[in-house]
Amino acid sequence: MTCKHLIAAPILGLALAGLAQGAGADTLRLLTWGGYAPDNVVEMFEKETGHTVEVTKSNNEEMIAKLRATGGGGFDLAQPSQDRIAGPQAEFGIYKPINLAMIDEAQFIPSMLAATIANTTVDGAAYGVPHIWGTSGLVLDTSKAGMVKDYTDLCDDAVAGKVSYRLKRPTLIGFAFAMGMDPFAAYGDEAAYKGIMEKVEAKLVECKPNVKTYWSGGDELMNLLRSGEVVAAMAWDTGGWKLNADNPNITFVAPTSGALGWIDTFALPAKGQADEAAYAWINFVMRPEVAAMITEAAGNFTASKGADQFASDALKAQFTASFPPEAVDNIKWYPPVPAGLEAIEGGVLDRVKAAN
Repeated sequence: MTCKHLIAAPILGLALAGLAQGAGADTLRLLTWGGYAPDNVVEMFEKETGHTVEVTKSNNEEMIAKLRATGGGGFDLAQPSQDRIAGPQAEFGIYKPINLAMIDEAQFIPSMLAATIANTTVDGAAYGVPHIWGTSGLVLDTSKAGMVKDYTDLCDDAVAGKVSYRLKRPTLIGFAFAMGMDPFAAYGDEAAYKGIMEKVEAKLVECKPNVKTYWSGGDELMNLLRSGEVVAAMAWDTGGWKLNADNPNITFVAPTSGALGWIDTFALPAKGQADEAAYAWINFVMRPEVAAMITEAAGNFTASKGADQFASDALKAQFTASFPPEAVDNIKWYPPVPAGLEAIEGGVLDRVKAAN
């Protein structure tokens, strides 16, 4: 073997290693929730793009723990909730910024995209875009509680003794908005937030005689609504739609002050190695017809603009009845919770529960 070949051999080896590394980057390691990457969608994506997908199912706490343990390694795309990005990013640096130029923004519902970008921005860079979303609001027997339009209407005499909601923070937030206050705007001012919560506490104590029970589990609430013991409640949209399938009088209603919304996002782990595949996946699953397939699997709608038109007729009818465009734009999306506020909320909830 000549000296030329002896020199060329290691160079060729390095080149082949580089090619192998590049080929590995064609595999998208996806850290997500159950139902968000159904087999039929994965198969379509792999066939169209040539990328392969490895799905790891998880939840918010596990996602953060896994990414913290590796400094943002091990995965190429993750799906934490929007209120679980800014804090962990500022503290641990486990994500890399989203290149919005790589995202087909026209496929997103504009208000959801804007809200998620705002809530996941750290030091001027956006770290998340929206995927799956859901809300809590009002679940009503409209034949008996049609007068209930907002959270505070649950205190109306017309539904006395037939109301239910949880003693949890969504109730505090919902009542605050219905009372004309903006609790999210006060997140940066602990004293202002405490003042809002004191007014909400007084309202919930005043409303207590109307409450049949404070529900703690979804099945419990569903049974209360089915039996007619409760005709008006605070609950999730999917629960209302499930009840609607059995009783057309019961459905989810977006409150006039705005439903309270959560969004699970797309975020890029800091040490991800397949950004191209990650952006390809995001743009693929946000196509309306593909997004509708994910809705069927996950049970929740996506932030894909127009995807509701591809959903099943029953789900489409329920969605459009509960969420006309103005109701979608009025959703109050949960931002990250600053330290100290949960203690204030806990004290309010304890006092409401103990009140006579």
